[in-house]
Amino acid sequence: MTLSQTLTWLTQQLPPEEARLEAERLLQRALGVNRTYLRSHPEAEISPTQEKQLNTWLTRRLAGEPLAYILGDTEFYGLRLSVSPAVLIPRQDTELLVDAALDLIPETEAYRVLDMGTGSGAIAIAIATHRPKAQVSALDSSQAALAMAQDNACMHKQAAIRFYHSDWFDDLPIQQFDMIVSNPPYIAKNDPHLSQSSLPFEPIQALVSGNIGLDAIAYIVTNAPNWLNNHAWLIIEHGYNQGEMVRNVFNSIGFSHVATHRDYGNNDRITLGQWNPTHA
Repeated sequence: MTLSQTLTWLTQQLPPEEARLEAERLLQRALGVNRTYLRSHPEAEISPTQEKQLNTWLTRRLAGEPLAYILGDTEFYGLRLSVSPAVLIPRQDTELLVDAALDLIPETEAYRVLDMGTGSGAIAIAIATHRPKAQVSALDSSQAALAMAQDNACMHKQAAIRFYHSDWFDDLPIQQFDMIVSNPPYIAKNDPHLSQSSLPFEPIQALVSGNIGLDAIAYIVTNAPNWLNNHAWLIIEHGYNQGEMVRNVFNSIGFSHVATHRDYGNNDRITLGQWNPTHA
């Protein structure tokens, strides 16, 4: 088949939401070419080996496996990151958390930032890339996730990021930060969404957090003040229907300037607050 015919065939087979984009990504990877090549060489033919590879990937995708796991990478905040079933696939909505962090991190200061539950390292690497003066640390309870995050950091020349193997704060060396950011698990354990989309393929420990999905968030917000400097910020991603509950937790602990930002679908998505113990 020609590239044009193959692209049409793949688009017709794939889930309709992003079929054309996924078809192009699969074809680009099988051929080792970019999108411009696909569009400028529609009559070029694919080899039997390439067709076999595409069929293998298509079978996996039609079984529900996320494209990011099939190809082994995804894009986040303009960065290409390796991913595997050991880590959550970074979402576009999480880029809003990075936006909020960058708005608050001075460009010329050695601002101390901690990313909790770093997974692939997406948040930490994006912050370090755009705020090179910042001193970025990241932790995760999964050794496999930390290994992937470290590989991604090295790939983007961010070897200065400090990585810690820790279940939240449990094994983190005593220190203070100017900002803590986190995209923790926030789905309720019986939420029907867990059986939909790519979620059945993703690590359950990065998704589920108690009966209503707030266990990890409540723990982080409650304990964060022990690790925050005066006037430091805490920024948390959460579920679309959890904004009010998360703000209540922030306020109950004594954070000031508590606010929730909405995502691209106009849903509550991240909440932030400033720690000022003189007013707590």
